[in-house]
Amino acid sequence: MSAIKLTHPSADRNSQPISEALLSQVDKQTPNLRLLEIASGSGQHAGFLAPLLPNIRFQTTEYARQNFDSLSAYAADCATGNICPPLFVDISQELPHWEASTLQQVKSDSYDYMLNCNMMHISPWSCSVGLFRAAGQLLKPGGKLFTYGPYAQDGQLTPQSNVDFDADLRRRNSTWGIRDIRDLKLLAETNGLKLDRVTDMPSNNKFLTWLKF
Repeated sequence: MSAIKLTHPSADRNSQPISEALLSQVDKQTPNLRLLEIASGSGQHAGFLAPLLPNIRFQTTEYARQNFDSLSAYAADCATGNICPPLFVDISQELPHWEASTLQQVKSDSYDYMLNCNMMHISPWSCSVGLFRAAGQLLKPGGKLFTYGPYAQDGQLTPQSNVDFDADLRRRNSTWGIRDIRDLKLLAETNGLKLDRVTDMPSNNKFLTWLKF
């Protein structure tokens, strides 16, 4: 492994179940499909997933520029060569305000899939708003946004470990917190998406599939 690749234990644990959920819902045959990952972090998920889906080109993005070396290292080491160099994205910003160099490569209605893992609960609500806004603009009709993490449902957050986690997040930053699927459905509908599937995952997480209609 390259010395500049960052690794996180949580990504080590969840990459396999995320891959199983993703592979069951994407086209594994059609060539030259495109996936945009928002908040790619270290690049571990893209590094794990891309070799399993050589027909899909993965575009990683990140707000924390200090992760770019790690993201680039995962891209360079990808045996199937289908991870693009990372782009800077502040997902809280509206698309016209994204960096010019990013907008040169990211075009409306051009992505078959989008992926976002473990961002919404550790970022301000404006980032969740921006994620669904971008999905509505960047996905092709019939495209899918996949989101992974802990979620509440209809005002109910379970089990107690998630309740405690949410309280800790809000103590650390008042703008953070586990999001309710009910609220996300309203965001989705505002941007031309609908909740298509909820997949229960290990460690009290969920993998949500949002369909652009």
